[in-house]
This record gives sequence, structure tokens and C-alpha cells, in this order.
Amino acid sequence: MAVNFIEELRWRGMLHDAMPGTEEYLLEQMRAAYVGFDPTADSLHIGNLVPIMLLAHYQRAGHKPFALVGGATGMIGDPSGKSAERNLLDENTLRHNQEAIKLQLSQFLDFESDEPNAAVLVNNYDWMKEFSFLDFIRDVGKHITVNYMMAKDSVKNRISSESSDGMSFTEFTYQLVQGYDFLHLYKEHDCTLQMGGSDQWGNITTGTELIRRIGGGKGYALTCPLITKSDGSKFGKSEGGNVWLDAKRTSPYKFYQYWLNTSDQDAEKYIKIFTFLTKEEIENLIVAHNEAPHQRILQKKLADEITIMVHSQEDLDNAIKASNILFGKSTSEDLKGLDEATFLDVFDGVPQAEISKDNISNGVDIIGALAEHTGFLKSNGEARRALKENSISVNKEKVKDGYSITSNDLINDQFVLLQRGKKNYFVIRAV
Repeated sequence: MAVNFIEELRWRGMLHDAMPGTEEYLLEQMRAAYVGFDPTADSLHIGNLVPIMLLAHYQRAGHKPFALVGGATGMIGDPSGKSAERNLLDENTLRHNQEAIKLQLSQFLDFESDEPNAAVLVNNYDWMKEFSFLDFIRDVGKHITVNYMMAKDSVKNRISSESSDGMSFTEFTYQLVQGYDFLHLYKEHDCTLQMGGSDQWGNITTGTELIRRIGGGKGYALTCPLITKSDGSKFGKSEGGNVWLDAKRTSPYKFYQYWLNTSDQDAEKYIKIFTFLTKEEIENLIVAHNEAPHQRILQKKLADEITIMVHSQEDLDNAIKASNILFGKSTSEDLKGLDEATFLDVFDGVPQAEISKDNISNGVDIIGALAEHTGFLKSNGEARRALKENSISVNKEKVKDGYSITSNDLINDQFVLLQRGKKNYFVIRAV
């Protein structure tokens, strides 16, 4: 192969563990590998980005990636790293989620190529739905001992955890079902490598064991580290919960901000993991960043690259424009260019008051708008003083005493942005 996949992962900090001989095996010829994705939502989140990047690098190295959507395993629930059993989904929901996930994966993987290493999406529900319980325990279950299954960390940790109510039989069998997926893909697609997060090592090696015992062959396992943040908080979470890849769940603006706000230490780690920039490009960026940390060169490049990859250049441009509204120089035209969702994202948490559209169409005196109608400032006197000090803006433009807010000031036909000084904002919502 032209590219050493393992070496690529190694310098990027994306390799946690690999079975002995994996590197040499992958250098011999094109190999098929898979990663499993949980379809319990109709969007992946940034916690899924590491395994997605694994598959993307795998395809770029000339190998064939399989993305497995766990329609069957999604009905059970993986105990790895969890303390409670998950809700089970019906087939229609899982199918809908599968299509949404494929769309997101196609931003990173080429499913349409005529090349032999085109990516393939599979759903384990397709081969598990006809499998009767009796057939499964006879043909698969008898090959793995309970002692072997109990020795797995995911099982031991769950059973011994004080906060856990124990582990259901359903979840206990999860590793057998995932192991069978590997055996199935091995037999049907000559897929010989399974990749995943380091918490998946036990499930993956159950698959290699089934390939050895039932398939009479050899499977390989490779894991990447679980991503952490230097301050100890959980990677992939914001105040609103998961940071999703779907723009309807996490807007491109909030997505962009998440990466822009990473610490220097994390940005240096993340830019290797979450972009396709070369080693030389990244080393140059790190040098430039260390010379002028206040410019946040690494964070900006990281946020740019990953926002374009997950969303689009247009979404990035809008996110930057929206960011400049709060932190840079911008005009009323920039404000009026924001769609409603982005406007509300940018001014999330800013106090608001409602004024009727009729009042606004007749004109609302600026002093009333600042004090009586909104309570933004405490009194008419304070409003007059602020206007005299030239510290009041309407939609980013300075105004003087005597100004009236009218329908012409409405952003998206419903908002007016008041501002005192640089950082005090207030939103009027026309109703």
C-alpha cells in the first residue's frame, strides 16, 4: 500500500491498541475493515468523529471501509462505559436513523466511487432479524464460554459497580452479537479488521475469537483512544448536551464555537485527530500559534476545517460572520443577514422583552425602548445619560436622543438588538 495506515494513526495520536501483526498485514494489500455506529438517534455527534476519521483515513490509505449501523445491536444496548440500560427502538425509527447517518458519513467517506475501495454501509439487523434465538445459542453461543465473557472489562465493571443495578442477560449477550457481526462480515465480505474506541476492545476480540473458532480464520483488532479534554470535562458535550453533526440539532454557529473555544493544549491534540492536514502543515501551525497564542491560530484553523467538513464552506462563512457580530466589527447589514436560528444562537441568554408590532410600526421612542418598555436601563434618566455618552446602539449602529425604533429596524421581521457599550446586549422581540 502507498500509505502506512498505522503510521498515520500513530503520529496523529489516534492509535490506542492493535493486535500484533496488524501493521504488516495492512501493508500487504487492500483489506476491508469496519466500524460500528449506534443508530439510536438520527444524527451522529462529535463523539463519533474519531471512528469516522479512522474509516476516512483507512479509505485514503487505499483500504476498503465498511460502516456498520447497529440496527440489531441498537435494539439491545452496549454495556461498555454505561451504567444504565438504554431504550429500545422500533425498526422504522432505526431505518430512518440509518439513512440520516449514511448522509453524514458520506461527508467523510466515498460510497459512490467505482474504485474497489468504495465505502459500504451495512446494517446488522439485515442478518440478525431471521436468526432465531435457538439457532443463535446453538451455532454461536456454544463457541464462547461464560468465563470468557465474564472476564471482559465491560462486564466486570458493570457487575461490580455500586451505582449499577447489575446487568441484564440482554446486555450480557451484546458482545456475542457484536462478535457475530465481525464473523458475518468476515465470511460475506472478507472483512478482517474491526476498529473502534478503546472501550470496545473486549467486544472486538470476541469477534476475532469467533472468526478463529467458527470461521477457521484470523481477524484483527484496532482501537483508538477515547478523547478527553485537558480540564477533565467531557469531550463532545456543551451546556446544551451533545454537540451533534446535524445542523438542526446543533447549529453550524454553535458547532464552530465549540471548536473555537478549545484550550491551546486540546487544540494541538485535536487538529491532528479531526483534520486531514499533513504533519508538516500541523507542525507549522503549532509553531505559528506558539509565537502568538493570543491570535488562536490553532483553534481558528481547527474550527474552519471541521466546520467545512461536517457542514459546508457557506455554513463556515455564516458562522464566522455571526461570531464577528459579538466579538468583532460588524454592521446592521451583517445582523440583518442572520437567519432566525443563528440570531437566537448568537444572542442566547441575552435578556429579552416583547413589544407589539403595532407599536413598532408607529415608532417607539428610544428612551421608552431602553427603559419603560423593556427595563434594559433602570430609568428614563439613565437612558438619557447613556445616549448623551454616545454609548447606545440599535442593531450595531450608534443612535442619539430623539431616535425612534420602527419596522425598518426589525431583523427577520421580529428582532431589534439594543446595545450599551461593548458588551451589554438586549433583544426586543416584536410580537
